[in-house]
Amino acid sequence: MGSTSDLPVMEKAAQFLNEMEIPFEMNALSAHRTPAEVETFAKGAKEKGIKVIIAAAGMAAHLPGVIASMTTVPVIGVPINASLDGLDALLAIVQMPPGIPVATVGINGALNAAILALQMIATGDDSAQEKLKEYKESLKNKITKANRELASLTYKYKTN
Repeated sequence: MGSTSDLPVMEKAAQFLNEMEIPFEMNALSAHRTPAEVETFAKGAKEKGIKVIIAAAGMAAHLPGVIASMTTVPVIGVPINASLDGLDALLAIVQMPPGIPVATVGINGALNAAILALQMIATGDDSAQEKLKEYKESLKNKITKANRELASLTYKYKTN
């Protein structure tokens, strides 16, 4: 993440990956304040065995693109709502030049970034594939349960 002020958003990704038993790193790396550290991380990611990088940043939001420019590891950008309702970060991350793709989730979409990262990892990992299947089944079960609860609500003009 660009700074530790992004942690409240990024904790959702950490919690999901932890629940799925996927090893991960958390770092505060700033494209503007610590560019040498960003370069070291990005250029060494593949050799460290990192399969996907989730990079969060607000405002100018250069971190995901800078990392993507220095590695072949897929990068998922999480725009952080730090100013302008996060639209500045969203546009900065999604509008990458040709050859430097960054997959981008919604503003503050850390959980979706973690799910997408696991889906990428799961393309070559049956255990991760099974965890995803179970997770998605649990989402379905939550909606099924919610509909049962909604069915029990009565209103004079409710028809179901």
